[in-house]
Amino acid sequence: MDIRNPQAAAGYAGPDDIWNPEEDDALLCLDVHQETHDVKTFTFASRDGKRFAFKAGQYFLFDLEQNGEPESRCYSISSSPHRTNAFSVTVKRVPGGKISNWLHDTLVAGAAIRANGPLGHFVRPTGPGRKFLLLSGGSGITPVMSMVREIADSCEPADVVFMHAARTPRDLIFRDELTLIAEKLKGLRLHFLPESVAGEPSWPGLTGRISAEYMRLAVPDIAERIVMCCGPARFMAAARKIVAELGVSEANYREESFDAAVIDEPDLPIVEEAAAKLFQVEFSKQSRKIEVSGEQTVLSCAKKAGVRLPSSCANGVCGTCKSKLVSGAVDMNHNGGIRQREIDAGFFLPCCSKPLSDLVIER
Repeated sequence: MDIRNPQAAAGYAGPDDIWNPEEDDALLCLDVHQETHDVKTFTFASRDGKRFAFKAGQYFLFDLEQNGEPESRCYSISSSPHRTNAFSVTVKRVPGGKISNWLHDTLVAGAAIRANGPLGHFVRPTGPGRKFLLLSGGSGITPVMSMVREIADSCEPADVVFMHAARTPRDLIFRDELTLIAEKLKGLRLHFLPESVAGEPSWPGLTGRISAEYMRLAVPDIAERIVMCCGPARFMAAARKIVAELGVSEANYREESFDAAVIDEPDLPIVEEAAAKLFQVEFSKQSRKIEVSGEQTVLSCAKKAGVRLPSSCANGVCGTCKSKLVSGAVDMNHNGGIRQREIDAGFFLPCCSKPLSDLVIER
């Protein structure tokens, strides 16, 4: 197998063969690239040679297994959607992180892996004359990096300010590539903001954290821009408050964050009747039983009761909490985090599902 040639490695099947998120999940790792001391980029192709159609800002949900237990994680696509034969995700090693450490230590070129996607709605509004502020912190740079690469690949007219914050200069992901893109893409302005100069005392720019004062000077026309923000929860909370103070409307602020029968559209009387009842929900592998009312989601009650259940988005987008429903029925209102064939196989998303009966869940 020649992993230097994505088409050959994946058994390229022709220009009209497109990856179908409802049917396809088999990927082949083509390359692993060290971006910073604790960040790696993993590039994948379809094992069947299919091309990918995704939007900059979307992500894939990776289905893995650790110690015999299923694990799912969402990783934003960092590559350009114009490069359709493969896609990349960029992952930061998290201290104690089960999956990020496994990826860094174990996943190599040539390995097979499964994933669901593309998913997500964190995409740039289209249309002429739009001005953007891409605002990221730490590894939250990945979806907005995909947007910058898309703009560069398409040579579209751009008015983009890219502001990226990190702990130190050595933590600035894609630093050299962004600098190179900015030299060629006249409508792109870069602002790197490390919190300290540790490891690079000759850093020529400012340091610190995002603030209204800094952003007012760096982006004087911020109120006219669409802000696309991604980063740690505290970073986004600060960004949300700051840009609102500086005149960015709520409509122009967008962010991405990751912390047997399933009834998709049940008859309304069934739902209303169930809402007033308490149901017993059993987690079979943990030998735990809790009570959940028809007005509450399974995940919210499980967390309050201390039941171990993986989760991330909590609104039916990422699919991290996907579980097997052994018996019972739920009212599930998901946002793309589960496939129809998975629903048909008895899986559901506890984060966006309310019980319509007693449940037994294989968790």
